Formats: sequence, C-alpha cells, structure tokens
Amino acid sequence: MTTKYNILITGVAGFLGSHLSEKLLDLGHKVVGVDNMIGGYKDNIHKDIEFHNLDCSDFSKVKKIMKNIDIVYHCAATAHEGLSVFSPYEITKNNYLASVSIFSAAVNEKVKRIIFCSSMARYGKQQTPFTEDMIPKPVDPYGISKVAAEDVLKNLCDLNNIEWVIAVPHNIIGPRQIYTDPYRNVVSIFLNRMLQGKPPIVYGDGEQKRCFSYIDDCLSCLIPMLDQKNLNKQVINIGPDEEFVTVNKIVEICSNVTGSNLEAIYKEDRPREVKHATCSADKARKLLNYKTKVSLIEGVPVFAMDPDPNYSQYHHVSNTTLKRLEDPKMFDRQNWIESLAMCHWKFEELRSGEAWEFMRNYVRQ
Repeated sequence: MTTKYNILITGVAGFLGSHLSEKLLDLGHKVVGVDNMIGGYKDNIHKDIEFHNLDCSDFSKVKKIMKNIDIVYHCAATAHEGLSVFSPYEITKNNYLASVSIFSAAVNEKVKRIIFCSSMARYGKQQTPFTEDMIPKPVDPYGISKVAAEDVLKNLCDLNNIEWVIAVPHNIIGPRQIYTDPYRNVVSIFLNRMLQGKPPIVYGDGEQKRCFSYIDDCLSCLIPMLDQKNLNKQVINIGPDEEFVTVNKIVEICSNVTGSNLEAIYKEDRPREVKHATCSADKARKLLNYKTKVSLIEGVPVFAMDPDPNYSQYHHVSNTTLKRLEDPKMFDRQNWIESLAMCHWKFEELRSGEAWEFMRNYVRQ
C-alpha cells in the first residue's frame, strides 16, 4: 500500500496549489494548506484541507503549522516577472524571504522532502532549449529571487540531511487561472483584454518564443516528486519541448477562441525581457515518463471556459472583465458566460467564433 503523508502546500488557494491539493487528497494524503489570499480564492480551497490564512514570511506562525508535516510543496510566489524590475522589494520579500521562512521551518521540523516550484526565469538569456545542467543566470529580480531561494533550499537541506527537488514548470495554463491579473501569464493577459473587447498588447515584435504546459501535464510530474527515490537533489524542467510558439501565434490562438478580430497593439520591448524561453523535457521524460497530453491549442479553450461555476474566476470573468464585451443592460452576463462554459463545444466551433455568436444570440431571445 502506498504511504500516506501529511503534506503542506503553500499557495493552496491559487491556481497550481489548488489543483495539486485535490490530486493529493484523491490519493489519500492529508493536506495542510497555506495562503495569504492575495492572489488566491476561498472557493479554490477544498473542504478537506486544513487551511491557514497566513503569509509564508510569518516564520513564527509557519513553524507552528509545520508540526508533523512529512512533505512540503512550496508553490506560493508573486509571479510578476515583467513587473519585477519596477518592484524588486515586493518580489524579493514575497519570493525569497517567504521561501527562506518555509524552508527554515521545514528543516527545523525534520520533514522528509521539500519540493520547490521554481521558474524558467532561472535560466535568463542562455541558449535554448534550456537544460537543467546550465548554470542559472537570471536577468531580473523575479528570476534572481527564485535562484536565491533554490540556493538556500539546497544549503539547508544538504546540511540537515533532508531531501529536496526543484521543479521548473513552463508557463502553466488551465482552469482557475486568474484572468484579471495584468502581469501574470501572457495567455490570460490576452484573453482578459479580448474578453473586454480590447486589443492585446504585444511588447516587441511578437516573435518571442515560449512554451506552455497544461495543468494536468504539470501535475503528472509534480505528484511523483512526492517520494520517488531517484528524484532527490534533482532539478527538473516540466513542460513540452515539442511546441515552441511565438507571442504572435498566441495572439492568433486567443483570437480564434474568443472570436476577437482586433489587431494587436505593438509597443517597445519590456526591460530585461528574455527573447526566447523554451526548455528541454528530456530529463522529465527519463525520470518521470513525462508526455505532453494537452497542447496549447487544445488547452486554451478549456482554460478560457472553465466549466465549474463554483470557482471565483467565474465571478471575475462575468462581472468584471466582460463588462465591455456587450452592453450589460442587454442580458445577464453571469448567465451568459456560465451557459457558454457549460456547453461542450467542438474546437472548430470555438475557433471560428460560432460558439460566442451563438450565445450572444441565445441570451437576447
């Protein structure tokens, strides 16, 4: 019988943390969750989670809830890479200092293993595809904060004989991702603007290359990191390397899904932006049998139309970001977006905009 663990997940009310917690609960583990609720939603917190509303940097409180924890998944972060050059203090506090607090408390309680979700920002502007044996060369405060946290993790764990794994997910997409955050994940940023009837904003020429991982594909790697023996002291990229797409292509995909025909607005490059950020998945395939099951073009429609109306993302999409799509006096936006999302649309119907036009007509009848 598989060992059942007491697991602490930081950022449990957020996108990645909430999905991870549900998978671990399904496997019979006990989950303790931490979130400061700045970027998370209470509806994302499963009823069976022992939840603590606190900041990871509050070391005294973190120490108390770390009692009897076997495994730690540290997912919490302020993932505003593009904004980090303008707010280095907040990024450092929320990413580096909070991580030191979590790692220190975990080491004090002699947990079995710590899994840290780092970022592709660790690689900087090196030759692509990025491989795990590259020396990290971050170019912005966000990437620097992640690499600094990695170094502290390895230092503390090696000194105290505690296992560690560093996961490096690509840009993760999927249901529950925040639409209304203007600084996190280019797919959600584009969808947000298009749903408001606004054109997407592209920095630079749009030929930057990125790779994206659907949430379920990411979890297929994170779950085995729980206790798989050959993963100790490993850094592992998570995400597809079969599909590197340009920002211009992302605009096209999001336009097809939303039915938007607005031309993108092009602006100057953002400071410190990495032109190409793509990773090799060879190590994940070797150690975790990783396989991409959901491509970007398949994942965006699901992401855009989260089929569960119980999640707070619906509230934001229907009552905030859609307010300019149509005149709110003409129909009930909440009913419209929920009805649209609950339908099982074919990809071609989404791509052509037929689904959106159908719902517009439906709610006017």
